[in-house]
Amino acid sequence: MTANPPAGLRADARRNYARLLTEARATFAAQGTDASLEHVARRAGVGIGTLYRHFPNRHALLSAVFEDAVNDLRSRAQELLDAPEPCTALVAWLREIVTHAGEYRGLSRALMSVTTDHTSALSRCSDPIQQAGAALLTRAQQAGTVREDVTITDLLQLTHAIALAAEESPADPDVADRLLTLTLRGLKAS
Repeated sequence: MTANPPAGLRADARRNYARLLTEARATFAAQGTDASLEHVARRAGVGIGTLYRHFPNRHALLSAVFEDAVNDLRSRAQELLDAPEPCTALVAWLREIVTHAGEYRGLSRALMSVTTDHTSALSRCSDPIQQAGAALLTRAQQAGTVREDVTITDLLQLTHAIALAAEESPADPDVADRLLTLTLRGLKAS
């Protein structure tokens, strides 16, 4: 499912919205989430004012761009709720978060910045991820395999930090997995 334009837009405005999303995805993938919004607008063949009419700020655009990834992560969490090993399911899901975050340089930093800011447009991405992960974490805690004092906010902050570390170490493709493994050892219940 792709981010849909708001209801009631004229056909040309819907096309502009779709082109902006397509170009934002391509630009963010190539240049990172801090890429110039003017560049995105230019690639979409519209002015910067048109971009801001659809997306009032960078976080609103990021939220629309990453809606598909959020839906994928939510669906995956739902599937993993039935896995026989709750801790293994949680770990698999956290690995997928790192993978998704690694697709766009800067995404983890942006998501970390809104972890507790529910007023940001980007919280449309962050909040559903937290809810999906919380269900997996609760199941692993109830199974006695993850410490009771671990929160989903802590796990997501750690996961985003790991994705940032991997971003800064492109010559070491295994760094994210090593760091995630080290981190997860500290989560196990005694």
